[in-house]
Amino acid sequence: MTSKKQLKARVRARMAKTGESYTTARLHVAGRAEVAADGGWRFSGGRHPSSAAIASVLADQGAAVSEPLVFLAGGGIGAGYILWEFRHDDSRHVVLGFRNQWQYHDRWMAKTLGRLGVPYEEHRTAGVRAAATRLDTELDAGRPCIVLPDRYHLGYWHLPAALDGYGGHPVVAYRRDEDGVYLDDRGRAPIHVPRERFDAARARVSSYRNVLHVLRPDGPPDEATLAAAALDGLRDCVAHLSATSDSFSLPAWRKWARLLVDTRNAKAWPKVFADRRGLAGALLSIWEGAQPVGMDGGNLRDLFADALDEAAALLDRPGLAESAARFREIQGLWHELAEEALPARVPEFARIRELTAAVKESVMADGTAGGPVAAPAAEELWAARAAANDSLAEAGDPGPLFAALSARVSAIYEAERAAIDRLSALTA
Repeated sequence: MTSKKQLKARVRARMAKTGESYTTARLHVAGRAEVAADGGWRFSGGRHPSSAAIASVLADQGAAVSEPLVFLAGGGIGAGYILWEFRHDDSRHVVLGFRNQWQYHDRWMAKTLGRLGVPYEEHRTAGVRAAATRLDTELDAGRPCIVLPDRYHLGYWHLPAALDGYGGHPVVAYRRDEDGVYLDDRGRAPIHVPRERFDAARARVSSYRNVLHVLRPDGPPDEATLAAAALDGLRDCVAHLSATSDSFSLPAWRKWARLLVDTRNAKAWPKVFADRRGLAGALLSIWEGAQPVGMDGGNLRDLFADALDEAAALLDRPGLAESAARFREIQGLWHELAEEALPARVPEFARIRELTAAVKESVMADGTAGGPVAAPAAEELWAARAAANDSLAEAGDPGPLFAALSARVSAIYEAERAAIDRLSALTA
């Protein structure tokens, strides 16, 4: 028991320090772990919720495709920036989109599965009872389902009530019992959610209420199908990130860089944070969004790089491997931005990072059994976030920090624009 506690402590410490995902941090600390299972379901882990969910279900059904190739088939990386301001709790949140069509779950699922040649059914049921019946039918037949519940209502992330209805990410429902549903959320242990809570979570967000995807593969895609999916995904990525949208394409990073230092735009950071209220929360959301230690998988440039390496072999285009190396460098730029936003040298921020890692590690390593650790860590985390917001409200001029962040975001924009131009030439 002591050895297990020491391992968990070392993994959490590494996650807090580096911003790595649980899987990556554990691999560095303890080496490759044995595959965990719950009955017939084997936990595959994963980095990004959407691509990991598909890869896990395909593996369970004997049609395994690597997560990087699933991610690439869906169009690879994306870009997006939104700063939300909420009056009900005086908070500010930065939303960063890192996956192609990150704002459209159903569209991304459709094109990803279509390119992989995986037959599927999508169900949208307005009523809670009918949605529950549909899910039960699939699970009782041994078919795992990809669902998209609200995180707050799921409960295992132990979020505050202020985040009720903020949405969530895809997870796999793989079996049920009389009391609830068992989920796989990229971890190594089952997450059991009471049925009433689970049904409420699925129905909470109107734009994707009760959405459910059932995959029905005939077998693993052949090499020709995977090669075509990789090429289509690469071309989709290039087209998407070459668009002019400053909300959902690469120009979003350029706009964000400008808003960090602009003094006139109403959504510019010097205006929004003139009173410095909510600044710590915004900085934390940058760190959580860009680093894999957060709930969504991080900036995904390393996952994309792995996909490019696989595509280089599938398509016999060695230049893609060179692009993979460049995107790993860009992953480093995102890491440096996150460190600038929430540096561990600030004691308050260091504690917030430690608590964020503690919650994530407990969920990933122990599932429902990690609740007794995750719940108090989350309670302390949200209290620490509130205290940091109050502390920064009394601090000095944030202008130098905003300028430093702006310079880093600008460098990322230029690096990604050049990398996408190179990919365009390689996929012509």
